[in-house]
Amino acid sequence: MRKTLTSTLLLATACGLTVTAHAAEWTMATPYGDASFHTQNTKQFAEDVAEATDGELTITVHSGGALVAHGEIKPSVRRGTIDAGEVFLSVLSNDDPIFEVDTLPGVAGSYDDAYALWEATKPMITELFADQGLIPLYAVAWPAQGIYTAEALTDPAQFEGLRVRAPNINTQRFVDYLSGSPTETEESDIPTAFSTGRVDAMITSSSTGSSMAAWDYVTDYTNANLWLPKNIIFMSQRSFDGLDEATQDALMEAAAEAEKRGWEMSQEDNDASLVTLEEKGVAVSEPNEAISAALQSAGDKLFEDWQSRANDEAKQALEAYRDQRDS
Repeated sequence: MRKTLTSTLLLATACGLTVTAHAAEWTMATPYGDASFHTQNTKQFAEDVAEATDGELTITVHSGGALVAHGEIKPSVRRGTIDAGEVFLSVLSNDDPIFEVDTLPGVAGSYDDAYALWEATKPMITELFADQGLIPLYAVAWPAQGIYTAEALTDPAQFEGLRVRAPNINTQRFVDYLSGSPTETEESDIPTAFSTGRVDAMITSSSTGSSMAAWDYVTDYTNANLWLPKNIIFMSQRSFDGLDEATQDALMEAAAEAEKRGWEMSQEDNDASLVTLEEKGVAVSEPNEAISAALQSAGDKLFEDWQSRANDEAKQALEAYRDQRDS
């Protein structure tokens, strides 16, 4: 195909014809709805790319899982069905435990720490993506995760048998250690899950609670500051290689700006979402001593489990982060 194209270009040039290269048109999938700040940031990234490349690269973002389901986004990019995608990083934990390190309680409890953790683990994550023909573009943290319930959470015994929405394997393990019943539910399916009784509670951020109108099915939000998980936005190596160098540079510059903007948007959205939750009648509180102790115990078990599965490289990345954090 390449030889044929080259021959065609040479022939056209010899005949005095002008040949214009076609602009690249990429397709990108995200499981998050348009109300999510992540999606808003992703769409702004696509607009920035189009502007920076003078239309030489356009990216159409398909939101809300409308094009590809969450679990199929990464395989679809690998196959070349789509060019780029966005996923919740820890849903990739079956590939390697490093992908779930940002869902370990107590590891990173602030935005500064969460970003430092991303910087420390990025080289390993980039290498793992490269092995599958993928390139990370940027990553953005969600606000810290808390617990939404239909009553005030005051006693650890309330966790027993509680059907809790858990979007990834680590959260599912965490709920198990609390004696709850974890249920995997995509963000877009949260209202249906509550209305049909599949879930009684959920562990997620202030942002998701606000965008999904949590006040329609819960009364309380325990702001437990469990962890700050990330979304990762990535592309196909093959699609990237098909761009000229100037377009590649513009794409990566837009990605760097999207990462910076996204972390700022996350913090702003957290503040605004907490206000919205309270305005809509959701009681926002910190966990009491008994609940904190139960969460800490479950978190310790979760970390021990991670340590038993993680390889030396993942452990070293975590240790490097901790050394930097504590210095």
